[in-house]
Amino acid sequence: METSSATKKPHAVCFPLPFQSHINSMLKFAKLLHLKGFHITFVNTEFNHQKVLQSRGQDSLKDLPADFRYETITDGLPPSDVNEMQNIGLLLDSITKNCLNPFRDLLAKINRASASSGDPPVSCIVSDGLLSLTLEAANELGVPEVLLWGGMAVSMWLIHHNQVFVEKGLLPLKDKSCLTNGYLDTPVEFIPGVTNFRLKDLPTVFYDGNDGFHNILCQQVERVPNASAIVVNTMEALEGSILKAMNSVLPPVYAIGPLQLLEQELPNHQLKSLGSNLWKEDEACLKWLDMKKPNSVVYVNFGTTTVLTPQQLLEFAWGLANSGYPFLWVIRPDLVIGEGAMLPPEFTKETAERGMITSWCRQVEVLRHPSLAGFLSHSGWNSIIETICGGVPIISWPFIGDHTNNCRYACAHWGISMEINSNVKRDEVEGLLRELIDGEKGKAMKKKTMEWKKIAEETTKPGGSSYSNIDKLIKEVMLVQKK
Repeated sequence: METSSATKKPHAVCFPLPFQSHINSMLKFAKLLHLKGFHITFVNTEFNHQKVLQSRGQDSLKDLPADFRYETITDGLPPSDVNEMQNIGLLLDSITKNCLNPFRDLLAKINRASASSGDPPVSCIVSDGLLSLTLEAANELGVPEVLLWGGMAVSMWLIHHNQVFVEKGLLPLKDKSCLTNGYLDTPVEFIPGVTNFRLKDLPTVFYDGNDGFHNILCQQVERVPNASAIVVNTMEALEGSILKAMNSVLPPVYAIGPLQLLEQELPNHQLKSLGSNLWKEDEACLKWLDMKKPNSVVYVNFGTTTVLTPQQLLEFAWGLANSGYPFLWVIRPDLVIGEGAMLPPEFTKETAERGMITSWCRQVEVLRHPSLAGFLSHSGWNSIIETICGGVPIISWPFIGDHTNNCRYACAHWGISMEINSNVKRDEVEGLLRELIDGEKGKAMKKKTMEWKKIAEETTKPGGSSYSNIDKLIKEVMLVQKK
């Protein structure tokens, strides 16, 4: 499956947005490009580079292949404790305002060094879809730039149509009453390829009042038409109508997911185990799962950015406890707003024999474990597509950003999820868990997830669309130099 090598390897510089899920997707894609014969430079912020070394070990990035290298640039923020979580809004604002010149300097350094080292100069750039400002650097070098969109294709497509919502008078919201009076149930029927969708299913930046965040996303997506190509960690079977609509007006769009299944093709060497988690992973939870019956355990993980109030934590906790099912719950140290995640001793005592709480885990391996019966999730895109690969049905509690549109498609289009109200109550959590694991709807969802799992596996095998699309992308875009 490797490309034939020319006198000089193609050299891709891969730059993810410095958030966990974006780094995960970009690293998987970079590994696949390396397998195809590319020299890779992977760019982390200095802060995240130190977090990776802390979580995975100071020597974890040593002994990599000579043609797979890490470089770092500043995120523009003042130095901070590597154990703390960076403010998402401040980080996104800073990286989009301050990273272009350091990125230019890095490209120049790589090309200067290539003259004496024998390494290939930069021949293409792969940037996060929300770092499209790097297109300016690609144009200056005269090399193609591919934008990797780590979420659903529909989330980019909706942001691309932001002005249409404004022109129709649907957004911005007139006042806060629109959040509670049913206004957000208004159908969205005017975006090509989008069906069975409501205003409330839009990414939350459309209506949550965070104008700064919204403006940054729109500015980045406005530049997307200038890219050489767009790649999305999705499948044609999942988003065929969206991809078709996008391809009619945007640069070529290639569905190349699920990336985790394509990543399994990697030879068993040091890149196979190279990870990008910014938190130390708990190995004990997999051994704990080994002791549980098949299809019996509820896995709970709200991702890297979701935060709960203390009351929401209690509602989820007692919903889990009252359901009676075994559970594995990932509770980050910063999961609860303003304080540590403290669970009452009564909960700990009642669930001691059937519950395990950890701070982080290898989610892909957990979701593939035969003991898993369901996933209580925030509906981040990486989590959903990893769940599809594991054949595990979902209970969704969307929190922010694209979680809402991911949840809508998982529930209403793909039949693999049920949604919890944003105002979470323990009785609802308990009831949905019982339906998921023992109810008729849960059985139907399990059947659908297994069908989607099979489709995902076929899509990423030789002859499948995602498998073929990577080769097409390389041949049609990444190996073609601009004139």
